[in-house]
Amino acid sequence: MSISAEEVRELREKTGAGLMDCKKALTETGGDQQEAMTVLRKKGIAKAEKKKSSRTANEGVIFQYLHPDAKIGVMAELNCETDFVARNEEFQQLGREICMQIAAMNPSAVGRDDIPEDRLEEEKAIYRDQVKDKPDNVVEKIVEGKLEKFFAENCLLDQGWIRDDSVSIGELIDRTIGKIGEKITLARFVRMEVGETAT
Repeated sequence: MSISAEEVRELREKTGAGLMDCKKALTETGGDQQEAMTVLRKKGIAKAEKKKSSRTANEGVIFQYLHPDAKIGVMAELNCETDFVARNEEFQQLGREICMQIAAMNPSAVGRDDIPEDRLEEEKAIYRDQVKDKPDNVVEKIVEGKLEKFFAENCLLDQGWIRDDSVSIGELIDRTIGKIGEKITLARFVRMEVGETAT
């Protein structure tokens, strides 16, 4: 099957992947755009995981965002490997998107590892109590499902991106790693809202 330049261009616009990668993915999936996006996502995540595990990110930028009504402000530290990438437009755009995500969705932690163990145990206890009349094997499955929902609401990396909730913030970072070719990590963030008390 021959893949047209238009199909390749369309997939590139949707994913930001390289032209050759888009063509290979479309060829592999018989021209199916959705399947090709899945293939590219898997490859991008695999590349990103390799970069994340073998490199250090000691450069970066502290991004800031102030909501137009000046009632919500965000600062986030996004790290990369080189100062060159820190000035890259893709990296800058990622930082801006992350700040807007934090402002809109108010996560309580960067990732799952940042949620204190006692908080997780407290959540599990609440979930178990909610379904205590069910059989034990069912209870654990329900608790697992509710915990996944808890992570998706509270952990920034697990949250669905506000522009496309089929993509998590972690996947958005992985996509940028795939494009730029450097390790990128979100170190920390702070979100302030007028009227909130400090904890």
